[in-house]
Amino acid sequence: MIIFLVINIPVFVCLMKLTKQGISYIKDAPKRIENASKILESMGGKVLAAYLTMGEYDKVVVVETPNDEIAMAMLAAVGSWGNVRTTTLKAFTKDEFAKIVENLP
Repeated sequence: MIIFLVINIPVFVCLMKLTKQGISYIKDAPKRIENASKILESMGGKVLAAYLTMGEYDKVVVVETPNDEIAMAMLAAVGSWGNVRTTTLKAFTKDEFAKIVENLP
């Protein structure tokens, strides 16, 4: 018998705006992005996608983490560096959303 274990790994969409410091050192941004990715991986997370964008936000990063606490720790670390301010959205797949609405009264 084959048993499939479905594990819901939290996914987050992080919208980022450069601070004055971040734009002042924009040439270092690729190195900072790589460093943050390595730190997240060391915490058990993974960057699924990362984009530099034009418009209201300067970066959009999609990550998965083992739990919400690791996501929060990573966001706190990135924020403490002073180069970006973040707005973070927890994302749900359509299957996860379907299970959520099944429980509605």
